Amino acid sequence: MVNYITNYYETILALFLDHLRLTFGTLAIALLFALPVGYLLTRWKSLSVLVLSILGIIYVIPSMAFFALLIPFLGLGMKPAIFALVAYSQLILVRNVMVGFQSIDQAIIEAGKGMGLNWFHLFWKIELPLALPIILGGVRIAAVAIIGIGTIAAWINAGGLGVLLFEGLYQNSTHKIIIGTILVSTLALITNYILLRLENRLALKAKGQL
Repeated sequence: MVNYITNYYETILALFLDHLRLTFGTLAIALLFALPVGYLLTRWKSLSVLVLSILGIIYVIPSMAFFALLIPFLGLGMKPAIFALVAYSQLILVRNVMVGFQSIDQAIIEAGKGMGLNWFHLFWKIELPLALPIILGGVRIAAVAIIGIGTIAAWINAGGLGVLLFEGLYQNSTHKIIIGTILVSTLALITNYILLRLENRLALKAKGQL
């Protein structure tokens, strides 16, 4: 295993960076959808059950089946991988965005309106900062899920650390499986730790303790 790492560290590093790009690129796109959808669902609660039910159905589709379903439409590579991972993460993100905004004390909202804040300033200066810790909790969970499911995306030529895992399985190379597993686990743990620290800091800030 040491010899493999020494001889192919550039390849391993490239796959690691591919996995980073896939993870955080997907997360950024997913948030562009989840933030407005989650916020609007707090205003139109009658739609929330329907939307969350649809997202729940998508979330339980087996990943390999979902990737295979997208191949005729999007081909192989990053496009179907990003599409599927964005779809998978929506349930977690949208639900946490909704919970974040719904958890805000309405007395605070009314006080903001009483100060003459318009809807934009009310959202930007009061609602979003108070909801952000819970939203970031969803981002943390979604990021870890994307890192894990993203390994399966190597099956459709999306790259990433899953390449090592699949090569290890196909070639019966235990060292590739171990290296891939360690790197994926390490990435998930580090991402979870960083986002958890940021989440706790924002929670303290929202309470006025920072």
